[in-house]
Amino acid sequence: MFSVASAQEKKIIQFSGLITSIGSDLPVGFVTIKNTSYNNQTFIANNEGFFSFVAHVGDVIEFSSVGFETTTFTIPNVEGDKYTASIKMRALVIELPAVTPFPWASYEDYVAEFMALGNGEDPIATARRNLSPEALAALARIVPRSAEEIQTFNSLQRHHNMQNRYINQRMSNPFLNPFNWYQFINSIKRGDFNKEKPKY
Repeated sequence: MFSVASAQEKKIIQFSGLITSIGSDLPVGFVTIKNTSYNNQTFIANNEGFFSFVAHVGDVIEFSSVGFETTTFTIPNVEGDKYTASIKMRALVIELPAVTPFPWASYEDYVAEFMALGNGEDPIATARRNLSPEALAALARIVPRSAEEIQTFNSLQRHHNMQNRYINQRMSNPFLNPFNWYQFINSIKRGDFNKEKPKY
């Protein structure tokens, strides 16, 4: 009751400000702001580091954010009912100890597995054997085609069909073949299409 009564006797002001990082002057967004002098009231700055709330003169305000040192600020006594502050926060540089990951239970197990890998074969000879035409042909018989390979084959087939249909019409259309016209004209001269007169 005494703390509430003493807080009510203090002067109420509108406390606003901008939170930036020391050295870069970049805004620090979403900082947690706690009024430790008045029931630990908590506020959040926006993404640009701006905040504004009602407080009392003499209140101790605590600013905390992940990756920054916690900063405290005491609201001074001013003539008006508004006060704007520029809050600077120092970035934390946390250096973690080095970690060496191993997929084995111990270093001794790793050494044993590594020593067991030596087969004495030349890697270049192994690569040439795996890329030989016989090996690739055997793989082609059992390995299914990928989606990219199927799409490339379909695109190539569509291209060939378009060439035969639109580009090479001179060969596919019989009316544009001069040899067909030659045979047609000769058949007309021979009278192959003359109809015989009906006999009554």
